[in-house]
Amino acid sequence: MDKQQLAAIAREFGTPSFVFDTAALDTRMRSIKAIVGDSVHLCYSIKANPFLIPAMQGLVETLEVCSPGELEICEALHVNPQTILFSGVNKTAEDIEHAMDAGVVRFTAESPLHIRLLNEAALRRGRVYPVLLRLTAGSQFGMDESDLLDAIAHREDYAGLRFTGIHYFSGTQRAKLDKDQRKELIMLGEFMDKLARDYGFVCEQLEYGPGLYFPYFAHEDHSDTLAPIRALAPDLQTLAGRCELTIEMGRFFASECGTYLTTVVDTKVNRGHNYAIVDGGIHHVNYLGGTMGMRNPIITHIPGEAHTDETGADWSLCGSLCTTADILVRSITLSGLAQQDVLAFHNIGAYSVTEGPALFLSRNMPRIILADGHGARLVRDTLHSSAINQPNIK
Repeated sequence: MDKQQLAAIAREFGTPSFVFDTAALDTRMRSIKAIVGDSVHLCYSIKANPFLIPAMQGLVETLEVCSPGELEICEALHVNPQTILFSGVNKTAEDIEHAMDAGVVRFTAESPLHIRLLNEAALRRGRVYPVLLRLTAGSQFGMDESDLLDAIAHREDYAGLRFTGIHYFSGTQRAKLDKDQRKELIMLGEFMDKLARDYGFVCEQLEYGPGLYFPYFAHEDHSDTLAPIRALAPDLQTLAGRCELTIEMGRFFASECGTYLTTVVDTKVNRGHNYAIVDGGIHHVNYLGGTMGMRNPIITHIPGEAHTDETGADWSLCGSLCTTADILVRSITLSGLAQQDVLAFHNIGAYSVTEGPALFLSRNMPRIILADGHGARLVRDTLHSSAINQPNIK
């Protein structure tokens, strides 16, 4: 969206607001699909931005759900449960029962406990559920190789489950393809060989999170943000020749389609330094790797009606929270920044909308606006977090 469109949205809906451009998302996702080809399937991890679920449903084959709350969102949006992969490191028996009752048929197992709970729930229903076994990358997620191999070796003990393959994800924002993703794809291919050779297990499916890098900050190269997937596509297609390969991402898919609008509510000079206070803050804006405003995102300055001064100056952009941590940008040069000007933070379509400390100081949560190229509509109004932080005492 251009400056004029964002200015119009700010005037109509107010700030602070997130604006998600579903037309831009559609273009990006179709480009990604064209790059990887039909042999590689796409999965959207909805934790990146649940407000994009309706737009994503026709663009990916699978939605990854990682919590009971995320499943409830999908239920409310009437998502086809057979397109859901129910994942997550904390699955209780109740979570699994709820998911199965909702019609979910595909699960990941991140521990021997998950395998047992899934099997017990499946047996109670008299059916067999396909399960992906998550292999750890050395963190709390997934299973140690020894536990995964033990499950494969004793797969006949789980009459309610059919192990269909492997789930693997090791991290996000990884820019070195040769060191990270290509090395992982070789490892996964060799692991599949081991399963076939030593356990007679054919890996039918591989769910892989490549964690491709997206450039958030102004000093980075934005000329081709699809370059990482274009470079990795041949390697993905090679592995897709061996099994059904799905790549699972959130940040790389959604970041580019989002803009955050916030208004300058105060300006001041403290000890010779210019500060602008905005009606948002770090409880809304959370760029990965941009802690304490040390790296500057791409920002469009939208002058207000009273804006007259065009003198350039260096500013610190600070939010509404009473903490010294609430620094969005430590130093940025802006011309004639004034009260009631709007600042548009770009490439914020993933995570910030749900990841920030939204309850801190009981500040209101921002509006959510979807724009589709034909207009903009409010899909969530301002939420008052004070009710959440208030003790229920009678």
